[in-house]
Amino acid sequence: MAAVTDDEVEQVRALVGAIPVGQVTTYGDVAAAVGLSSPRIVGWIMRTDSADLPWHRVISASGKPAAHLAGRQLERLRAEGVPVRDGKVILRECRWTPTG
Repeated sequence: MAAVTDDEVEQVRALVGAIPVGQVTTYGDVAAAVGLSSPRIVGWIMRTDSADLPWHRVISASGKPAAHLAGRQLERLRAEGVPVRDGKVILRECRWTPTG
């Protein structure tokens, strides 16, 4: 994985913290806004430094949560009014596009 600066980590954290209730964004959207080379870097940051953030509002571009988080993540998203069908978030109805 490419080296990640403290500034990039803070930018990711700020964008994730800004996702409005009832909306979601993708790992790729956040990566593009920060200028990171891969959505996987955002995933790594989220795994290591997101306990105090609305982590559940960041999903894959397919709309499917990670299998190990699916139940908890979808429950939180539904509680916020995010449209979910067949275990997937309906991105076209709730996607928030961050700007870096």
